[in-house]
Amino acid sequence: MTASLVRALRRDGGPWLRHPAQVVVVAFALAVLAGTALLMLPQARTEQVGAPFVVALFTSTSAVCVTGLVVVDTPSYWSTFGEVVILGLIQVGGFGIMTLASLLGLLVFRRLGLRSRLSAAAETKATGLGDVRTVVKGVVAISLLFEAVTAVLLTLRFAWGYDEEWGHAAYLGVFHSISAFNNAGFALYSDSLMGFVSDPWICLPIAFAVIAGGLGFPVWLELYRRFHPTWAWSMHTRMTLAATAVLLVLGTVFVTASEWDNPATLGALSTPDRLLAGFFQAVMPRTAGFNSLDYGQMHEGTLLGTVILMFIGGGSAGTAGGIKVTTFVLLFFAILAEVRGESDATAFGRRIDPRAVRQALTVALLAVGAVVASTLLVLQLAAVSTEDALFEVVSAFATVGLSTGITADLPTAAHLVLVVLMFVGRLGPITLVSALAMRDRSHLHRLPEGRPLIG
Repeated sequence: MTASLVRALRRDGGPWLRHPAQVVVVAFALAVLAGTALLMLPQARTEQVGAPFVVALFTSTSAVCVTGLVVVDTPSYWSTFGEVVILGLIQVGGFGIMTLASLLGLLVFRRLGLRSRLSAAAETKATGLGDVRTVVKGVVAISLLFEAVTAVLLTLRFAWGYDEEWGHAAYLGVFHSISAFNNAGFALYSDSLMGFVSDPWICLPIAFAVIAGGLGFPVWLELYRRFHPTWAWSMHTRMTLAATAVLLVLGTVFVTASEWDNPATLGALSTPDRLLAGFFQAVMPRTAGFNSLDYGQMHEGTLLGTVILMFIGGGSAGTAGGIKVTTFVLLFFAILAEVRGESDATAFGRRIDPRAVRQALTVALLAVGAVVASTLLVLQLAAVSTEDALFEVVSAFATVGLSTGITADLPTAAHLVLVVLMFVGRLGPITLVSALAMRDRSHLHRLPEGRPLIG
């Protein structure tokens, strides 16, 4: 089925659709344009006047790319119809990312040579996802399960804890659960979730939904198939789970310690509330744009640490953005092997394929280049500080949605830069890695070796 799909695309899609990853880009571009058109309708705004093109384009891109950055206040600017459109775009974007990334992984797996397939089958059991129907049904089931559980918990809390009518409580619960699982970060409150900073019944379900969406479908599929024993898990699953746990712990400790005495953030809270808020803010850079604290009041060191967490992101074939934790961990083990003088990078008792290390290095360096170039461009276009520009750019590229509060005040040209960043940051790593993997081929000869001086 996959092979016939590729042949059909190459035959009927023309020269611009010769690679399946290009289909992903075109599909998401069409979704963004469709969302833009819907948000420009007068019915989408509370004032019953069509939104300007750039505002609609920015919001649509942020929703489809499950980012969460906004240039207008969501609850006051958009009508219920507009909010439903945004919610639909989030669901389409999150579902599409998980499905298409998993399908591209399946396609790449099947395009490998026999020896590579046998090796990959032993190392990455999660890659053997089965057929297209299995992938689609699995993504739908996982998405609906986590969204439904989170929606029920939030609905009960909004109704019982805040005296919301059941209909409105259910609307709030469903909206925030879908936004959370898809790592979108759109909220129906002008201050995001700052009003619930001390409420674990709101913060914890949202945080765990963000984590669940960010792990990725291949991880959840493998956990479903073989929850025990852990030694039977693939390298991808073990790497994703271990890195996620470590980053969550380190992030919580860092944010809590850094902001503990800041009266504008954690300093005004009780000790239990500080711990809750610290954990929540450590989860959100994974890449959901909810915030229960004001990032504009945080210390510069905290913002820099958050930038690093945002850049790393979450798991592959999930709703999170960034360069992905597997990319980060692969580079870590590659550096460790080089420092130790070892010829091969190893992790979890396995040798890491050198091609995977090269792909990880390519993704990371291209991401750094995109962030640096975009930060310089934003600094030229807007009168903002370097740290604010860097934070905004990384938030857009890693599809996080956190902001120090400068998004709405940026000029139109800077907004368009962020639109491009959100789109490239969301789809770039997926299409790049799949393109690199599918172009992999063996040569019958090797050139003489050269060794330039390093350092």
